[in-house]
Amino acid sequence: MSKKKEWKEGELVLTFNLQKRQHNQLTPLMIEWQSVEHLVLEYFEEKMVEDLLQKAIEGIDGWSEEDLKMKFISFVLSLGNLKDGGKVVTFFDKKLVGVVDGIPLSVKSDFMMAKGFMNVYQTPFFHFQEYKPQINPTGEPMAQLLEAFLIAQEINRKDGKEIPLYGCEVIGRQWKFVTMEFKTYCVSKAYDCTDRDDFLKIIAMLRKFREILETRLLN
Repeated sequence: MSKKKEWKEGELVLTFNLQKRQHNQLTPLMIEWQSVEHLVLEYFEEKMVEDLLQKAIEGIDGWSEEDLKMKFISFVLSLGNLKDGGKVVTFFDKKLVGVVDGIPLSVKSDFMMAKGFMNVYQTPFFHFQEYKPQINPTGEPMAQLLEAFLIAQEINRKDGKEIPLYGCEVIGRQWKFVTMEFKTYCVSKAYDCTDRDDFLKIIAMLRKFREILETRLLN
């Protein structure tokens, strides 16, 4: 059995003719996503934010991938309102497989939001997230995220849909938000989740995605 190809970001760009935009040349999609209002938290949420912030400051640089997931990211997803509800189902460690431009792709999405029911997802896909520990990450998380995006686009097209995709690359304390529309993907600046202002922006952007999902993408 042949070993799965581990793509690099540059290889995906060249192979699939992608265009990369970064934080100094943001797309309208990313500008909209980053344009979030001041975050208003309930009392219990404020307490959770302070606890998570302190926990991250003290230990995040030494956490394993499982530590990062269970001690931090799972709570951030909850604060960001990225959870099951209505037509939306969340999935963890879900394998995605597809053929794009005649090339087979497969990747495990650490976190995904999609239309679906129980453990079955349908098209279209809306949100992908890859996260890795600060120390000894395996593979290129940005490449894995792009691979998931490409597979999602192919599945969506079979359903007659061409929707924008949203995701996030997380490596330890560093969060980068990513959008993809057609062949263009856009990467935000890096947000440091151990910085309080950045951490609040991360939560606000996750909530903004949920709003975009429910008001536009699910229509």
